[in-house]
Amino acid sequence: MALSFCGSDNGSNSYSVNEGVLNNGCFVDALNLVPHVFLLFITFPILFIGWGSQSSKVQIHHNTWLHFPGHNMRWILTFSLLFVHVCEFAEGIVSNNRGMQTNHLHLFIPAFMGFIAATTSVVYYHNIETSNFPKLLLVLFIYWVLAFITKSIKLWKFAEYSVGPQHLRFCITALLVLLYGLLMAVEINVIRVRKYVFFANPQKVKPPEDLQDLGVRFLQPFVNLLSKATYWWMNPLIIGAHKRPIELKKIGKLPIAMRALTNYLRLKDAYEDQRTAEDPNRAPSIWRSMYRAFGRPILLSSTLRYLADLLSFAGPLCISGIVKYLNKTGSATPLNKIKGDTYLGVYFMSTTELLQNTSVLAVLLFLALVLQRTFLQASYYVTIETGINLRGALLAMIYNKILRLSTSNMSMGEMTLGQINNLVAIETNQLMWFLFLCPNLWSMPVQIVMGVIMLYYFMGCSALVGASVIVLLAPVQYRIATKLADTQKSTLEHSTDRLKKTTEILKGIKLLKLYAWENIFCDSVEDTRGKELTSLKTFAFYTSMSIFMNAAIPIAAVLATFVVYHFINETGPTPSEAFAALALFHILVTPLFLLSTVVRFAVKAMVSVQKLSEFLQSDEIGDDSWRNGDTSVSMEAGKKHLGVTKAINRKQPMRYQMDNYEQPTRRQMRPTETEDVAVKVSNGFFTWGSNLSTLSDINICIPTGQLTMIVGQVGCGKSSLLLAMLGEMQTLGGSVYWSNKNRYSVAYATQKSWLLNATVEENITFGSPFNKQRYKTVIDACSLQPDIDLLPFGDQTEIGERGINLSGGQRQRICVARALYQNTNIVFLDDPFSALDIHLSDHLMQEGILKFLQDDKRTVVLVTHKLQYLIHADWIIAMKDGSVLREGTLKDIQTHDIELYDHWKTLMNRQDHGLEKDVQQDSQTTLERKTLRRAFYSREAKNQIDDEDEEEEEEEEDDDNMSTTTNRRSKIPWRVCWCYMSSGGFFMAFLMVSSKLLKHSVIVAIDYWLAIWTSSKTNQSAGAGPDVSNGSSLADGIGGNSTFATPGTPQAEDDSYYLPVFITLCAAGITLCLITSLTVEFLGLSAATNLHHNLLNKIIHAPIRFFDITPLGQILNRFSADTNIIDQHIPPTLESLTRSTLLCLSAIGVISSITPAFLIALVPLAVAFYFIQKYFRVASKDLQDLDDSTQLPLLCHFSETAEGLTTIRAFRHEARFKQRMLELTDTNNTAYLFLSAANRWLEVRTDYLGAVIVLTAAGAAIWSLRYGLHSGGLVGLGLTYALTVTNYLNWVVRNLADLEVQMAAVKKVNSFLGTESENYEGSMDASQVPENWPQNGEIKIQELCVRYDPMLKPVLKHVNMFIEPGQKVGICGRTGSGKSSLSLAFFNMVDIFEGKIVIDGIDICKLPLQTLRSRLSIILQDPVLFSGSIRFNLDPERTCTDDRLWEALEIAQLKNMVKALPGGLDAVVTEGGENFSVGQRQLFCLARAFVRKSSILIMDEATASIDMATENILQKVVMTAFADRTVVTIAHRVHTILTADLVIVMKRGNILEYDKPETLLEQEDGMFASFVRADM
Repeated sequence: MALSFCGSDNGSNSYSVNEGVLNNGCFVDALNLVPHVFLLFITFPILFIGWGSQSSKVQIHHNTWLHFPGHNMRWILTFSLLFVHVCEFAEGIVSNNRGMQTNHLHLFIPAFMGFIAATTSVVYYHNIETSNFPKLLLVLFIYWVLAFITKSIKLWKFAEYSVGPQHLRFCITALLVLLYGLLMAVEINVIRVRKYVFFANPQKVKPPEDLQDLGVRFLQPFVNLLSKATYWWMNPLIIGAHKRPIELKKIGKLPIAMRALTNYLRLKDAYEDQRTAEDPNRAPSIWRSMYRAFGRPILLSSTLRYLADLLSFAGPLCISGIVKYLNKTGSATPLNKIKGDTYLGVYFMSTTELLQNTSVLAVLLFLALVLQRTFLQASYYVTIETGINLRGALLAMIYNKILRLSTSNMSMGEMTLGQINNLVAIETNQLMWFLFLCPNLWSMPVQIVMGVIMLYYFMGCSALVGASVIVLLAPVQYRIATKLADTQKSTLEHSTDRLKKTTEILKGIKLLKLYAWENIFCDSVEDTRGKELTSLKTFAFYTSMSIFMNAAIPIAAVLATFVVYHFINETGPTPSEAFAALALFHILVTPLFLLSTVVRFAVKAMVSVQKLSEFLQSDEIGDDSWRNGDTSVSMEAGKKHLGVTKAINRKQPMRYQMDNYEQPTRRQMRPTETEDVAVKVSNGFFTWGSNLSTLSDINICIPTGQLTMIVGQVGCGKSSLLLAMLGEMQTLGGSVYWSNKNRYSVAYATQKSWLLNATVEENITFGSPFNKQRYKTVIDACSLQPDIDLLPFGDQTEIGERGINLSGGQRQRICVARALYQNTNIVFLDDPFSALDIHLSDHLMQEGILKFLQDDKRTVVLVTHKLQYLIHADWIIAMKDGSVLREGTLKDIQTHDIELYDHWKTLMNRQDHGLEKDVQQDSQTTLERKTLRRAFYSREAKNQIDDEDEEEEEEEEDDDNMSTTTNRRSKIPWRVCWCYMSSGGFFMAFLMVSSKLLKHSVIVAIDYWLAIWTSSKTNQSAGAGPDVSNGSSLADGIGGNSTFATPGTPQAEDDSYYLPVFITLCAAGITLCLITSLTVEFLGLSAATNLHHNLLNKIIHAPIRFFDITPLGQILNRFSADTNIIDQHIPPTLESLTRSTLLCLSAIGVISSITPAFLIALVPLAVAFYFIQKYFRVASKDLQDLDDSTQLPLLCHFSETAEGLTTIRAFRHEARFKQRMLELTDTNNTAYLFLSAANRWLEVRTDYLGAVIVLTAAGAAIWSLRYGLHSGGLVGLGLTYALTVTNYLNWVVRNLADLEVQMAAVKKVNSFLGTESENYEGSMDASQVPENWPQNGEIKIQELCVRYDPMLKPVLKHVNMFIEPGQKVGICGRTGSGKSSLSLAFFNMVDIFEGKIVIDGIDICKLPLQTLRSRLSIILQDPVLFSGSIRFNLDPERTCTDDRLWEALEIAQLKNMVKALPGGLDAVVTEGGENFSVGQRQLFCLARAFVRKSSILIMDEATASIDMATENILQKVVMTAFADRTVVTIAHRVHTILTADLVIVMKRGNILEYDKPETLLEQEDGMFASFVRADM
């Protein structure tokens, strides 16, 4: 065939222009080439020069552009243009092959050139946009005009020759004219807006301010449309993650439009706008405000979603078309010759004809898939971005509301912290998730209806049967989904219960080990865990049911459809219909499965909105007008604002006003006083929410620059008075007046100390500028320096919720330091001494309050119980029962109210009296510091086993070069997976793998059988007539077919052979679905059971040293977060992963077995897939970590704020906290946005890969059919499978990434399973130990050396002593001298590596630990109580009689108190014994030791937290009750051991003095004597 542009058919003079130039079709086509060539000629040099020079490289900051007007429109139009060009090209080639002898190049060359020109135009435009050089756009403008003109000429000629819309080429040309016209309009618009040409002053444009700020790294809103759709801009981030982990710095800030503040303002305006003037109290609807603020993006997303859903039906249609027409290609003569017409010497084809070409259909299928996936991902992205914006806005709304909550709400328990935390952590997320899923709500019904209609079109009535199977089973799925939610709740309850028990065990682990009670407590945890596992079993069952339904429904539907079809039509459907139906069922299942989830989320969202609106309408704090110090707020002002704030009491305002007038007025102010009054309250009546006033008739003034003290009994309203002045209480009457210069901010230290989760320094400076001198003075005044020195990083150590736990006194001193440091005129201190011992109180009073504050002339209001400080006060306010008893100076009171003064005096004497006795050096504080030091002394040793996250990074190898780290980060943790599988049990693992493989092979078999069955029909019908009839009968559809299949022919018998097999296979498939879904879940359950059981046993039996060096939080994390992941998250992920992997593999297997040619194309695809998943997994893991790590601070910030409301409001720091909250929200949202963008990145790429797979499968099928390799039915099978691949490829990768993150939990648990247990056995058998050992209590210690760990230095060096039976021994020494280590050595809790301890003739190292520890008693210095009953705390083993318990309580001075409790011995002890005072707890611990009638008692500083009186009683009791037993007392206060028989003084692990106390006291320069002197 000759190649010539106009073709050289015989008899047609292609080049003649007799009828006029424009009437030669070929010339018109040639004319159409001109604009394309013109564009290419001009743009190529510009592009090359641009690329060559640096000018285009200097882009506006990181690849982001100014968009010219009409940017998106232009991209969309260009893409449509490209698509039309492709159609034109295809049409040209197809008509070229129809009925013409030679090739007419002019039919498709212009189309081809047009395609290239359009591509060039978009590349060129993009470069102009990047370099912001609009003048060059003129070229494009000229191109569009020329193209428009030439195409219009062509269209006009077509019309002249009566070529009409029934011809495809006419439609295409018309479309092109339209598109070129629109592009021309876009170009004119750019000229109009930017005025870059034809105008004198072009408009100057700056890039959006986000892009001028280099911190913004989230470029989605700024990149061009193509990059938006494919997330191309994410490439550097995701590929870079491979080399070094993604950190917060790398993801930068959020663009302004997505920041929480922007969205908060949008939502707030929408919310407030609903409050109309007529009805100010109407509750605004949150739904409506959400719609107003975020409705548009949701509509956009829904539109995209609809487009995607409609396009998804292209798959089945194209498949049916390809299968149908593949069998026709055998007939060479065109069927529809009649419709094709020849004008201008060229063939014109009708529209339908093009769609009968299989190659065209394959390309169409490919394009439809690509578009559908792009739309779908875009829709997902838009909803997710909107959801994140909404969450940010809601969080800001909740936070602003928290800052305005009335205090009474918080204290009266209307709003608990838990509720607020739930709002933040749960409700906002529920709403966000609802938004994510919300387009599904209206797109799914449409999808289902469309699907059913198309099924009906393919399969007739029988399709409705299949569809009804799906629809009828949907309620069942919904039921399962609700059940799942319920079981999850009960699981949660049990697991919180289990965690509580575990926490108690870990906190009191030392005691449990010393008393040999580990196993009792371990069993109680196992018991709770058992309950939890029962509900987990239910959970697993329902989950597997849900998975089973999802897998089995399509099989059931297909079965029903084909069986019914068989009975109605007597013949099987054709392959084209069968496989279209199959593909449709696959499409239909997803929306139905999701529908139940979406409905459930919608219900949850309703509940969340309800809770939110209740919260947003709860009472707020009173109006702020007085806070600015302008006027006092009286009742009248209160009435004006009733609409705004509900907190001001509206019920009986009148009565109180009447009361006010009747009150006799107090003595008038002296004129001089009024000037220097800082705060004045007149006729104040204040309440905490109920109508009864808590404070009544308050008339006080606080003098400026003086120290005012407020005193009174507990509960007389001292703290309330401070809060009333701060405006936290509701005012019923009267006014609070602040002098103008004072009320900007009040430094306020609450009674219950409140710390931020920040460093010590940040807690003290609290947002003020750091001033070194001032900071140091404050720290000295609060004597915090010694405490700070103990902290691992000094004052840069994190404290607070997630930081290091400080004791009460330390926390309180930090709070006081904060109040002192602030540069405010007024300081309110609410009982700052309550948790401090006497030395610190004195120091704080002298240095801090009297010196530091008074020197600055600051006004100080101090609430206190320590009356001895009254002498320092300039002004005293005495309160009683919510009103002021007396006000004045101490002199005034002395003269006017002698009773009160005397009462104070007696109290003071008592206090002073207590003082002399009370203090040995600095009891409480030293104790606190000691506990702090204990917490850290082991940190040095811990550096070798520093936090596991670091060791995770450098696992096994230590070389830190780049290549290994990158390599390691992309490896899948196979070892951990193996460990998980093996802990699930080998039988289960084997069952799971084998049933999975079987299930998938059966599913393939079903579809394969269907293919053979349907294609057997067509083959028979084809064999019946000559070749031509094959084509025609197929074209007529089933009617043509049935003429051959009269009953009795082989066909009908065949059906009876195919049908039973088909039914059997389907039944087998459904059964296997059930089995696999159950095995996976129960494999996961047994793994979870075993892992938790082993973990608990390992940890409870670990040596005490393990607990010293492993932070409690870390151990608890294993039991909470990690166990939760292993329980609930790994099984579904594992299931999903295996399912999608096997689906993809079986699909690829099927395709390659049908068309082996496909394997060639598979290699590059596999390589691409490998790299995509490799990069994505690493990046996803990092982003997930970032998301988790940024969420915690946000939640903590909320709970912190709710706890410290009064402080924040007094300090006037609301704005700073809001700012902080917005920053935290934005950080978290950035991480989340990047995470979801990364997911989109992956999905777009795997979807395109899937589309390529479909295209290659179709191409291979068409190509191999040319050589007659297989029947059409199997092609349908291959294509249907190829379509499923697109859905599952991204799940493979995402599940892989998730599983990798989740397996980290197994790994962490595993790392704890490696800890050594204590050696519980001992070399003697328990039976060899005498029943009543040790009966005498004689202790011999020989050359004893003890260390905590083989790595550490010994703490006791060669200690020798002999204690006779019944002796009372006292051991004393400085902190760290080894006293406590000695007490632990008796119990074999530490490593005794030399020497021995012999008790009653038996070396304790040989005894089994259980026996040894159960026969001795010890009382520890920190009292530990467990939640339960008193009986349980005294005797968990349930071995003693009640009399014995009562006796022990009597000895411990507790009998009367316990008798008074409801339930006596069975009275409740709350967690940690919080319902008893510290002293009482210590007494319970004593009683616990007395219950055990052991002949040796060891008291380890047991009386440190008890007041003197009780301690004296105890000493006597111990002497009498234990007269015949050996008592070893480790003393904290030396005077407790003055009565002992033997005193041992230790220093640095050695014995320094060893003798009777009397003898030691005589040595003046001895250590013991100096101790006693210091203590006196």
